[in-house]
Amino acid sequence: MAAASEDTQTRRLFWWLQTGGWAGYASLSYLQALAHGKPPGYWRLSVGVAIAGFIVTLGVRAVLRRAWGQPLRVFIPVAALCVAVATALVGSAYVGLLLDWCGDECWPSSRLGFLASGTGQFYVVLSWVGFYVGLKYYRQLQQQTRQALAANAMAHQAQLKMLRYQLNPHFLFNTLNAISTLILDRQNGTANQMVQGLSAFLRHSLDSDPMQRVTLKQELDALNLYLGIERIRFADRLQVETRIEPECYSALLPSLLLQPLVENAIKYAIARMVEGGRLRISAWRREDRLVLQVADNGPGMAGPEAAGAGHASGNGNGAGVGLKNTRERLRVLYGDRQSVEVGRAPEGGVQVSLEIPFETGGAPRE
Repeated sequence: MAAASEDTQTRRLFWWLQTGGWAGYASLSYLQALAHGKPPGYWRLSVGVAIAGFIVTLGVRAVLRRAWGQPLRVFIPVAALCVAVATALVGSAYVGLLLDWCGDECWPSSRLGFLASGTGQFYVVLSWVGFYVGLKYYRQLQQQTRQALAANAMAHQAQLKMLRYQLNPHFLFNTLNAISTLILDRQNGTANQMVQGLSAFLRHSLDSDPMQRVTLKQELDALNLYLGIERIRFADRLQVETRIEPECYSALLPSLLLQPLVENAIKYAIARMVEGGRLRISAWRREDRLVLQVADNGPGMAGPEAAGAGHASGNGNGAGVGLKNTRERLRVLYGDRQSVEVGRAPEGGVQVSLEIPFETGGAPRE
């Protein structure tokens, strides 16, 4: 549909330029003739030559369109031949109209004068061909630029969708394993509650548009679906604290951005402590930046997990796939306008801090 519309616009533009150009040529030629003392009836020559040029250049257009896309070693000779033939045809029309208008009085005194009268249209035809080729090449460059931008946008969206749809298999495995254990222990009510929680979380994850940003309030609501499942697994061993500045609830961020960070904290901190632990989720505004923070009071990073500590531009892999996924999503979406830092929390565990532009509004697409 878009291609058909563009073709229609291109054809309409050509006919406007073709008609207006040759009409302008006829008017200018007639005014010049009057300025050189020609009688008013000279308009017949100006209009006649313009009509001849209009018709002949339509044939030139058809030839150039067929030759378009050929190598320059082929296209340039074809274009030169078109100029020569079109000049001869329009020049012949001019000479014929001139002789019809003033008879033998206008007959050139020599062959050179006859040739000059016939080839006087050379520059007009050459200008037409040059303008046509230049305009067509310019529009082709525009189309190629639009196609490149569209391809980049599609690749960008595909990458974001891939990152957004990555669900940690450990989470699904642990949840299903917990449900199986509850059923074996005949705790059917709790098992059913966990199944419903898992169903609600997966429905939200799959139904939400991966290219649509959400408010922090919506993100926290989705995060509560996930935490509801984990609270059933860990019971009193999991404590969650939120510190959210009121104005941040309307801030926009990629959907399910915090879930993998919270999942990391539970996997690497809460689950490893017999007595359980505490999870803190914070958000505040720092000038034109939204700061998001997930911290725990676990044992901290050691071994492979410690490699990712520091700024996102470091070479470490970070604490698990979830952090790598978060870094990549923010890099693709915000470029240099974001940062991810991993360090030691005041409680002694791990603290992940994200900074993105503070934006509110109609949840524009990623």
